[in-house]
Amino acid sequence: MCRATTEAETFFARAIVPSPGMFASRATHVELSGIRKMFEGAPSGAINLGLGEPDFQPPPHILEALERAVRGGMNKYGPTGGVPELRDAIAERLSKHAKVKADEVLVTTGATEGLAATMQSLVDRGDEVLTPDPGFVLFAPHIILASGTPVFYKVRPEDAFHPRIPELNELVTPKTKAIVVNSPANPTGGVFDRKTIQGIVEVAEDNDLVIISDEVYEPFVYEGRHETFLGTYDKVVYVNSFSKLFSMTGWRLGYLSARKDIVKTIAKISYYLIACPPTPTQFAVLAGLRGPQDFVVQMVKEFGRRREIIVDALNKIKGFECPWPKGAFYAFPSFRFDMTSEALAMKILKAGVICTPGSAFGPGGEGHLRFSYANSRENLVKGMEVVAGVAESLA
Repeated sequence: MCRATTEAETFFARAIVPSPGMFASRATHVELSGIRKMFEGAPSGAINLGLGEPDFQPPPHILEALERAVRGGMNKYGPTGGVPELRDAIAERLSKHAKVKADEVLVTTGATEGLAATMQSLVDRGDEVLTPDPGFVLFAPHIILASGTPVFYKVRPEDAFHPRIPELNELVTPKTKAIVVNSPANPTGGVFDRKTIQGIVEVAEDNDLVIISDEVYEPFVYEGRHETFLGTYDKVVYVNSFSKLFSMTGWRLGYLSARKDIVKTIAKISYYLIACPPTPTQFAVLAGLRGPQDFVVQMVKEFGRRREIIVDALNKIKGFECPWPKGAFYAFPSFRFDMTSEALAMKILKAGVICTPGSAFGPGGEGHLRFSYANSRENLVKGMEVVAGVAESLA
């Protein structure tokens, strides 16, 4: 089957230029993240509605466990796959959804490294990987850095940001190796239902594809419940993180789960990337898994209130239309101003609010902005007043 080059492939390939001699070609095959570009131009004191990290601190019992680990001598190299106690605890947590054993778990340096190691383990030169448009900024570059080709499938507001299963089938070729899925989704806030998950699984089964499922926003669901790909299919690589769950983005600790032989191979690649995940933070996270979970419950409730503030405010601003995100902590409104999303984001940035242009997430994100509501209610209200002022000036 011959498939024409898509708009999204052209978009992500625009950074591919001949190596200037000093650098490896892979270093010139990817651009600086559009999210980072906004931070570099931010004025002092800008309200940060661009960064996807909770504004909470980890609960006291986790901080105390970290101190005990450091003072107790847990400062040396650990096993590549993670300390056995943490792998056991993760397997126990995942077994609420599907039976998982400790040797089917790999602890990683954040979900980012887990995704990168997965791509390096599974994708060969010439392989195609289906990935969402708009989608998280790391997916396509990870595929490219593994010498694969990202092939983009649309997720649209009118479909609640679910993929259309017939379109997925049409994109599959003999070169297709895997499909990347993300629910709850960054940047859209879309949450897959069981019917959508089953449709994706059927595409994967029919074509012998691997499903790489990024579920790091799993606790943050405001309508319905989180449905997981875990246990739905033999070739699922499930990726998650403690960054959002325990509000510890700077600790860089995540994990993945897959069939034992898949985990063993990814662990081998992970060793050559990081040697092992950090030891003291693993014992702190272990205390988090074994301790009370009321911190997570309260944090999600607070984000639910913030969701109402930002979506209501955006929908009152002339020129914006914002669907209700069902998960994660991002609003992804469309706009009707005659300019690119990057130009609009820069105007808002100069006025004192950091947001992210939708184009940072692929051509399907053009005409949108992403606002994170992982900030205080006060800053959300102030930030939306600034956005309203910019919109009024444009009108």
